[in-house]
Amino acid sequence: MFKRFFVLAKKSVNAWVDDYAPSMGAAISYYTVFSMAPLLIIVLSVAGFIWGREAVEGQLYGQLTSMIGTEGAAGVQSLIASADKPAAGIVATIISVAVLIFGATTVFAELQSALDRIWQVPEDQKQSGILSTIRARLLSFGLVLCLAFLLMVSLVLSAGLAAVGSYATDLFPGWEVLMRLLNMAVSLAVTTVLFALIFKMMPQAKIAWRDVWVGAFVTAVLFEVGKLLIGLYIGKSSVTSSFAAAGSLVIVLLWVYYAAQVFLLGAEFTWVYANEHGSRANEGVDTDTGKQSNLPPSKSDDPADNATGTTAGNAGSAGAKPASIPAVQPLMPRLASRKQMPYRRSAT
Repeated sequence: MFKRFFVLAKKSVNAWVDDYAPSMGAAISYYTVFSMAPLLIIVLSVAGFIWGREAVEGQLYGQLTSMIGTEGAAGVQSLIASADKPAAGIVATIISVAVLIFGATTVFAELQSALDRIWQVPEDQKQSGILSTIRARLLSFGLVLCLAFLLMVSLVLSAGLAAVGSYATDLFPGWEVLMRLLNMAVSLAVTTVLFALIFKMMPQAKIAWRDVWVGAFVTAVLFEVGKLLIGLYIGKSSVTSSFAAAGSLVIVLLWVYYAAQVFLLGAEFTWVYANEHGSRANEGVDTDTGKQSNLPPSKSDDPADNATGTTAGNAGSAGAKPASIPAVQPLMPRLASRKQMPYRRSAT
């Protein structure tokens, strides 16, 4: 079992490199920073309508403090306070709400683009036009509401555990340890459900739920472990003092970029698992040599080569990547070819 998981992890990392995940993660981080304030305002408004704004804000601030530290959480709070100012007039209110929804769903559009690339969705199968854009925004807004619902569930479970713990502490000396384990289990379950919804609903590809749950659980585990590690790094490093007033923003960017890389690696793991052991195991997609091995042969300048490449492309396997997506040489072979190039001294 461990050997199989190691093989899946290795192939996931190779696919992560082939898809240039660090660059995609940078784009996701950029859009996340601009979408963070409107996204959290909507989540706080929906969840606060039921449980009270102050209680939800306290829960959210506690979660942010555990992930990015006190200064990072304070920076996020200042972003929310600056964006959550009431507009004067009905027209201004309508415009501000529309801008709020558009800003909150922008990051999900970038996530959809990244997931479509990971799942190798052909360009001719991607939906385009005004109606598809509106549909994608509505779907993204639905995910925002799901995020608010999951926050409410987490709040209820945390409050229930705290209430039980207040009575059980005197009866059971080791209850504090059990409480921490239960809180970790609740956080892991909520994160798994959130990743599963994104993996299933965002990409324009048909993905089986059994593949989604496996990948979402692995991603949630990596997210929880990494949350502790990045918290230790932020707490021990001098990031805040190095960047002075921009320290809180740098902390948020650092944490968001790491979270984006974990998300993309989990999506690659889901792709590999689906093609190796999941619902797509019989489609013949080769995951051993990387994603670029599934590309059709590229056309050359020789007409004979073009004819041969066309024939080979028509006879490709079911898992071949469409010709509309350009071939990109993987990172590792390119680095290896650079090392083999001889060094030439310029003439003086």
